[in-house]
Amino acid sequence: MTDIVKMKGMNKYFGKLHVLKDIDLTVAKGEVVVIIGASGSGKSTLIRCVNGLEEFESGQLEVDGHPLAPKSGNPKSLADIRKEVGMVFQQFNLFPHLTVKKNIMLAPRKVKDASETIANATAERLLNRVGIASQADKYPSHLSGGQQQRVAIARALAMEPRLMLFDEPTSALDPEMIGEVLDVMRELAKEGMTMMVVTHEMGFAREVADRVIYIHEGQIVEQGKPDDVFDNPQNERTQAFLSRVLAH
Repeated sequence: MTDIVKMKGMNKYFGKLHVLKDIDLTVAKGEVVVIIGASGSGKSTLIRCVNGLEEFESGQLEVDGHPLAPKSGNPKSLADIRKEVGMVFQQFNLFPHLTVKKNIMLAPRKVKDASETIANATAERLLNRVGIASQADKYPSHLSGGQQQRVAIARALAMEPRLMLFDEPTSALDPEMIGEVLDVMRELAKEGMTMMVVTHEMGFAREVADRVIYIHEGQIVEQGKPDDVFDNPQNERTQAFLSRVLAH
C-alpha cells in the first residue's frame, strides 16, 4: 500500500523548546490516523508540518511523493503539497464577507484554475455532501458553529485532496454541535479518504481510526489499533493519560 506521508527522524523546535523529537511515522493511502495526547504535546505541530505551515529543523518529510527539506523546504514541493492536502482547523477561518457557496468556490477557482461554472457545481455538490445545501447563499455569521465547520470541511474538499488534516475540529464547538461534524468525518473515512486527525474525542478515535498514536512531550510513545491502545495500553504514560481523559 502506498504511503502518503513519510516522516523519518523529524525534529521541530520553537526557539530552545524541542517540540517534536525524532518523529518516525508513515500514513498509508486510505488510512485514518488519530493523534491523541495532552495539550502542548506537539500533536497540532506535527500535522502542521505536513502541509508546511510549520518548518522543521532536521529529519525527513515526504508528502504524496513530494519531499520537504528542513527549514524553508522546497517551494515547488510545498506548492504541490498544498494543492493535494486539505486542512480543517479549530477555528473555521471562513471569509465573513462571502456567502457559504462563494467561500467554497474560492479553492477550485484560485488553486485549481477551475471555471466559474465548474466551481459553482463543485460547491453545490459538496454542500450537499456535508448536509447543508440549504445554507448556500447565507453568510457565515448566520450559521451555527457546527454548520460553519462543515462549510470549512467542504471548502477543504473542494481542493480534491489526497489527504485531509484535522486539527481539533470540534474543540471550538458547543457540545450539541460536535456530533454533526464528526458524522461528516465518519463518512469521509468510510469513503476511503486518507486522514490525520488531532482530537480529544476518544469515542470517535475508537470508532473510526485505523491507528491511534499517543504523543507525550513531542515523542510518539505508543501506537496501535484503537482497541489495543484504549483497552490495553503498554506505556505507563499512555495509561496515565487515558485514565484521566476516559474518567470524564
